[in-house]
Amino acid sequence: MGSRGASGEDEGGGRADRLERYRGKRRFDTTAEPRGADAPSGDEPAFVIQIHDARRLHFDFRLEVDGVLKSWAVPRGPSTDPTDKRLAVPTEDHPLEYREYEGVIPGGQYGAGTVIVWDQGTYRPLGRGREGGPDSFAGALERGHASFWLDGTKLRGGYALTRIRNGQDGEAEAWLLVKEKDAGSTRKGEHATPDPRRARSARSGRTLRQVLDEEA
Repeated sequence: MGSRGASGEDEGGGRADRLERYRGKRRFDTTAEPRGADAPSGDEPAFVIQIHDARRLHFDFRLEVDGVLKSWAVPRGPSTDPTDKRLAVPTEDHPLEYREYEGVIPGGQYGAGTVIVWDQGTYRPLGRGREGGPDSFAGALERGHASFWLDGTKLRGGYALTRIRNGQDGEAEAWLLVKEKDAGSTRKGEHATPDPRRARSARSGRTLRQVLDEEA
């Protein structure tokens, strides 16, 4: 991975190159997913958590980093219980416009199924990731551990992503998403993860079923 500046571009290639894998998986004459342009960043980096009823129902956890959304599929969803360690599998970088996307990806397309925005907001890096240069948040992710504070409509407080498999020797890369103990955490036994079938969009208030019925 090349070094990145504040503009979100790599020294060895622009932002568009970082979306090559994303674009290569999709037919934009068929899917309404955003192709990706020069979406502006806010004063603070954004995060979004989407529920995706694809071949396997899962949550997609996305953090704005250097002009794209770094993305992980979280099969069981984020938890507010610090004792829960949730598997997070990295996927391709997504364009910033994807933070607003919900709808139905047509059958036959990559990721076919219904998507809603379950939570959205901003985040701020914690620990070494607060600084620039080699200790940037992107650098923390590269090293395999990044802590951050979410300010969302549903989730608030500290979380950490930690790489547990580096994707070498035939193993798939894997991370853990864990809640920090703070005012936003819940105790073991309390309801800590949303029911994806009943959860409502933070953008439109709709459930997965409502989006499917309205847009399919």
